[in-house]
Amino acid sequence: MSTRPWIVDDDLWALIEPLLPPWPERSPGPRPVADRLCLQGILYVLHNDIAWQLLPLELGFGSGQTCWRRLERWQQAGVFDQLHRILLAELNAAGELDWSRACVDGSHIRAKKGGADTGPSPVDRRKTGSKHHLICDGRGTPLKVITTAANVNDVTQTLALVDGVPHVAGRPGRPRRRPDSLLGDKGYDSNPNRDELRRRRILPVISRKGAPNIKGLGKLRYVVEQTFALLHQFRRLAVRWERRTELHDAFISLACSLICWRRLKKRRS
Repeated sequence: MSTRPWIVDDDLWALIEPLLPPWPERSPGPRPVADRLCLQGILYVLHNDIAWQLLPLELGFGSGQTCWRRLERWQQAGVFDQLHRILLAELNAAGELDWSRACVDGSHIRAKKGGADTGPSPVDRRKTGSKHHLICDGRGTPLKVITTAANVNDVTQTLALVDGVPHVAGRPGRPRRRPDSLLGDKGYDSNPNRDELRRRRILPVISRKGAPNIKGLGKLRYVVEQTFALLHQFRRLAVRWERRTELHDAFISLACSLICWRRLKKRRS
């Protein structure tokens, strides 16, 4: 990885730039900071988890307030979700997505400032926290992440994760969004959910409470833990500072996109 991971290379910028909403031709005030520089400021915060007001002005990103407002504007325009979908399609076209199975799991994080979708964490002495619910393909590529309060049970988000997977193009025929099977631990044990998954033509491979674990399930599910490790290497996601969920989710979508981009670059190299 680059020693300056917040630098946006030309190939990635070529994908992002067409997605950005245009500025009004006649906007009051001084000329806005260039979008590419603002994006690099956002990436600097994502990687280093610093307060917006501490963003180094000497790097040319503009002020923290400028980058924060640009993040808000781009999230409202759906830029990061679109980027994630484009990169998933590129990986799909390259045969790098494993649709034979998907894995689900949840991970708790501390929410320092509270806000929407936070609650007492059952694994952190009831301190205020949130939970990331993740579904990834069989190779650990993140497909969808949902943020909830820390005390929300994993099983309640099963169908939301499955239904939240975007339509992924890149291969002949209709875009794909359903894996062949879904792997989950006992936290996802629910007969109604199993019925709903089968109705969606997805085979549930989920251990039952009170019964031995399905043999070999752990070896297949380890990829979801790897994906959480990749997500939380972005230090801004390891602890939640944003009170507004949509801004925290903007960082998540951007991080998922960067994971996909790294895998795509590795495939091309």
